Amino acid sequence: MKELYMHLAGIVAHSMVDGPGVRMSIFFQGCIHACDGCHNPDTWDVEGGEYVSVQSVIDKMRKTRYLDGITLSGGDPFVQAQAALAIAQAAKEMGLSVWVYTGWTLEELLAGKAGDAAIEALNYVDVLVDGRFVLGLKSSECIYRGSTNQRLIDIVESLRSGKSVEIREERECYEY
Repeated sequence: MKELYMHLAGIVAHSMVDGPGVRMSIFFQGCIHACDGCHNPDTWDVEGGEYVSVQSVIDKMRKTRYLDGITLSGGDPFVQAQAALAIAQAAKEMGLSVWVYTGWTLEELLAGKAGDAAIEALNYVDVLVDGRFVLGLKSSECIYRGSTNQRLIDIVESLRSGKSVEIREERECYEY
């Protein structure tokens, strides 16, 4: 089998801000959404970052202790959907939870806008934070989201039920 490579913006081995618990945050290079006000515009260039084997990222996950899960972010992980699929699948095999941040909505993903590998990857995702960042809807009150249009989606339940199932927050989000 041919080895899979990806453009990587960076890895934070132990993050506590990109989902619950201690997570490895893997920042993919490349984004086609170019949201105004994005906090990671340096990740937009699809040819930027470090060109690495996906296996090297998986090996780093295996060697990192005390993880509750991983978070795929960027950029947009589904711009490199084959890599996102391989990493998410490996994480699930290790017993880790998987969160993905994407500018596509769940409905766009299921309609094939990011390709078949993105659809397949959803089978290994626990929570999807979906939707483009909208500067006019920016909120520091929303847990794990940058703007109020973005959703926290329980992917396992959504795929089981055939409809988007959002995770509701305990507090209200307000734009500022």
